[in-house]
Parts: sequence; C-alpha cells; structure tokens
Amino acid sequence: QVQLVQSGGGLVQAGGSLRLSCAASGRTFSSYNMGWFRQAPGKEREFVAAIRWNSGRTYYADSVKGRFTISRDNAKNTLYLQMNSLKPEDTAVYYCAADLRLYATVVVTTEGGYDNWGQGTQVTVSS
Repeated sequence: QVQLVQSGGGLVQAGGSLRLSCAASGRTFSSYNMGWFRQAPGKEREFVAAIRWNSGRTYYADSVKGRFTISRDNAKNTLYLQMNSLKPEDTAVYYCAADLRLYATVVVTTEGGYDNWGQGTQVTVSS
C-alpha cells in the first residue's frame, strides 16, 4: 500500500499564494499518476489537477487553470500544488490522491479512478 502524507495549506488573503505538498511512501511513486482534489463545505469533492507518472502531461480544472501548478519530484517521492492568485472560492479541504495503475497512459480526473488518498489539508482564503 502507498501512504500519502500532506503538508502545507493554511489561511491566506485573496490574491495570495500557498503550496501544498504530498509525500508518498514506497518505491514506485515515479510509476503512477497523481492528482489533487478539493471539497468545500456542503459540496462534493471535485477535481483540481493531475499529473502523469513521468510529469509528461498535466491536467487542470477550468476553475484553477492559469493559477495553480501541479508538479512532482520523483526523486523525493513528493507531489506539489502551487496555488497563486487565490480566491475565496478556493477555500476547501484539499486532498492528494494516487492512481496505482503502473505507467498508466490515461490520466483520470474523477475521484473514482484513484486508489489512495492523503489525509486532507485545509486551505482558507479570506476576502
């Protein structure tokens, strides 16, 4: 099993930036696709961004495109989400997730396609 431990997040004013990290256990991190999701109060969890195992492709929700950047450091077994120009509507609990299919060519953007999840971290953007 792969364990995902998240860090980062917190409270920031609108227009500010935050970076989330997600550290993965195990030796196969570089072999599977990763994603970020978020869940706002009273809403369903939604896709934010995803990245292929070799960092060859990235995918974003329209709501964050141009403001958020997903990246990974396979040497450090760590996934990142750099969030810039934050808006109050970005307030949510953010989750990293792993799709444990090895070397998958299709990057999934629905939560059902992910097998393991981080513990979640709160991001609050004040207006």
